Amino acid sequence: MTGSGDITGRVADCLLGIEMALRQLGMWETERPPEDAFNSSEPFCLDTLTFTQWIQFVFLERMKLIIENAQPLPAVSGIAPMAEEYFRGRPESGQSLIRELDTFDKLLSAG
Repeated sequence: MTGSGDITGRVADCLLGIEMALRQLGMWETERPPEDAFNSSEPFCLDTLTFTQWIQFVFLERMKLIIENAQPLPAVSGIAPMAEEYFRGRPESGQSLIRELDTFDKLLSAG
């Protein structure tokens, strides 16, 4: 069985992989959306942010804070299927991002 520090390091590596995949897809944004976009009552801010904006500005930021503050990691994650749905029918394949998110999901579920 692995220690929590080992899992935390692997999660941090996954987060970097997710960021790199967004950058490679050309979906990494340099400007943060307006603050009111984060006040959505919809899951994943579906009505105010794109899925990739949510990944960058909500998911990655929250996960980095969890790691930096040594808070417990979530016990389960299921983001990869959402990415698959987001990229269905889009010109970008998104496979690199989906793979990274799937790795993240499996890591948390196994931890």
